[in-house]
Formats: sequence, structure tokens, C-alpha cells
Amino acid sequence: MTIYGPLFDYIESKSSLILSDSEKELIKKTFKERHVRKRQYLLQEGDVCKYMAFIVNGAGRMYTIKENSQESIIRLAIESWWLGDYESYNLQTPSLYNIDMTEDSDVLLVTNEGLQELLNVVPAIDRMIREIDRKGTIATQKRLQSSISLDAEERYELLVKTYPEFIRRFPQSMIASYLGISPETLSRIRKKQYTGKD
Repeated sequence: MTIYGPLFDYIESKSSLILSDSEKELIKKTFKERHVRKRQYLLQEGDVCKYMAFIVNGAGRMYTIKENSQESIIRLAIESWWLGDYESYNLQTPSLYNIDMTEDSDVLLVTNEGLQELLNVVPAIDRMIREIDRKGTIATQKRLQSSISLDAEERYELLVKTYPEFIRRFPQSMIASYLGISPETLSRIRKKQYTGKD
């Protein structure tokens, strides 16, 4: 299977449509493959997000850096996830975020212009985007709700239940940042879960 195989599978899965050979060729011409090293940036704060990245293999994160140099992780992503600043990508405005890879990764990149062209000629892409938008809105709403109504331990338990792979793939410091808690608090939560003691 080529590097494009996982993307074709993803599009067909999300759209419930089968891609024709000619549609696959169009997609291959529009998406550019790139190998990105661990800690290499896909986007830096202040730059315009020119590409949306589909992760074929590897992992990455989107984050801001506060005045005290502390990172605040907005998004974590692994295989078959998209990574990019949607606002900057769609509006072509400077991004507030940094995006880098946390593992050596292979990604497929698409420009906004290229994606718009595909939307007009590949029905599966149009349907996939609508499905991503629908599920993305729900996921954002759930994340907001959990940050408001759940305590640190409940947020961690929800993450373990929803995205168990994150716990294995990302360092504890990144998990803590993503949950909006200190690494020390996360250590206490994990210790309590393993030992049953506070």
C-alpha cells in the first residue's frame, strides 16, 4: 500500500463512498507527501497555515506558548488525524499556534486552494469534510464541557477512556498540558489509580 492508502481509506470511511481510480489520481496530485522529523515545525505562531496535514504515521501537537514560556496544548493528533490551524487555514490569517511533530512522522499536506478544487470534483471529499465538521463541533463542545464541569481526575479518566492511545504515545507533561493541569497533579492522579491511595 502506498503512503496514500490510509488517506483513501479514511475518505471512503468518512464519506461512505468509494473513490474511483481517477479520483484517487486527482487526490494524489493535490496532496503532497512529506517526512517530518520529531520536533520539526509544521506551523509557527505568526505564520499563515498554508497546509492541512493528514498524519499517515506519527504524532503531533498544536499549542500556544504563554508569557511565562509555559506551553498550553490545544490538540494532540496521531495516525489518521488531521493537524492544522483551521482558522488560519481557511481565513489565511496569522496563526496563534505552533504545530510540531512529537515523533518522526509521514504526513500528506493539502493547500486550501487544492482542497477547494477537490471539493468541486470529488463528491467523497465534500461528504468527508461535512462529516469532519460535524464530529469536530461535537468533540469541541464535549472538551469545553469537560473542562468546565469535570475535575482533574475525571478529565484524565475521560481521556484514558476516549483516547487510550494518547497515554502511550505522548509524554506525561504533554498529557498534563492538554488536560490543563500541572504534571505534579497528573502524577498524583496516576499514582492514586495504580495504588488506590491519595
